[in-house]
Amino acid sequence: MARLAQLRVSMTVSVLLVSIIFAGFLAVIMALLRFHLIWAVVGTLFFILIQYLIGPAMVRASTRLRYLREGEHPWLESTVKDLALKSGLPTPKLAIVPDKTPNAFVFGRTRGDATLAVHEGLLTQLNQEEVRGVIGHELGHVRHSDFLVMTALSSLPLLAYLIYRGTYEAARVTGRASRKKEGGGLAVALFVVAIFSYIIYIISLLCVMRLSRLREHYADAYSAYVTGSPRQLASALTKITYGLSLTPNPEREGARTFYIGDPALAKQECHSIMQRKEEHDLDRDGVLDERELELAMEKEAKSRWTTINRWFHTHPPTFQRILLLREIQNEMATGRYTRERVYAHV
Repeated sequence: MARLAQLRVSMTVSVLLVSIIFAGFLAVIMALLRFHLIWAVVGTLFFILIQYLIGPAMVRASTRLRYLREGEHPWLESTVKDLALKSGLPTPKLAIVPDKTPNAFVFGRTRGDATLAVHEGLLTQLNQEEVRGVIGHELGHVRHSDFLVMTALSSLPLLAYLIYRGTYEAARVTGRASRKKEGGGLAVALFVVAIFSYIIYIISLLCVMRLSRLREHYADAYSAYVTGSPRQLASALTKITYGLSLTPNPEREGARTFYIGDPALAKQECHSIMQRKEEHDLDRDGVLDERELELAMEKEAKSRWTTINRWFHTHPPTFQRILLLREIQNEMATGRYTRERVYAHV
């Protein structure tokens, strides 16, 4: 798996880049506010540690998941166990989320205590082979330690945003107070810090989002390898995107990077397709089947607005993911696909 090293390099570079940007950010605001930098560094590390420690509990509480009892879902349990064994991973704990949308995610502090959570909607709207492809994808995230890296890395844009909100509100209050008496230097300094914080928030968020999109491609490629059936994951992604687009509340800001599909992105992808449904309905039967949806996604993915807009997305467009899986499937058909070429198409 030679190209797995590239994912590790990308993760390392992203962590270093965001850390350097954030370190410079802290140095500047500490100088403006005349605080000692060491306390800012300690505070940042403490914030990341808290995120790491309480993150799993927050995910459990926000999703209302329920852990499966042994023997409760034999097919799901055996499938996860078989794919985990093939991946050389500890079998993750299994949980069901009482949600009718088709989705799944993994979370935890280490590979050994990872939890694989499956939405009820995934089990009812997808067939078993498609669910198997999704499970392979999620195990790819466990193998690549994605949830650990993303939890730590996404803490920095969040902290920059909290600093922005705090200093902006403080600048407003201080500014009003300064009008009644002389001096407004503190209000100006706070306002400058607020603007600078927001800029750093956007820059660091873009870095995190880029890595988040890249890791999805790697997890897709890993699923194709471990299941031996990239077509089933491609089919699953089409159904997941369409199913998520129908959810009335697409935003799940705290967990978007963990899911196999982002509800907010799915809604955007399918909105323009449904507006031109007649154009994409090739057989004129009034229904967009799986193949027609894939072709429609391919066409929509080529628009300039989509290219710019995707910079702020946690996931790549669905068609890009399907195209990668098609390339892997074509190579499998030639008989040249080997373990060393798992990530060759990413």
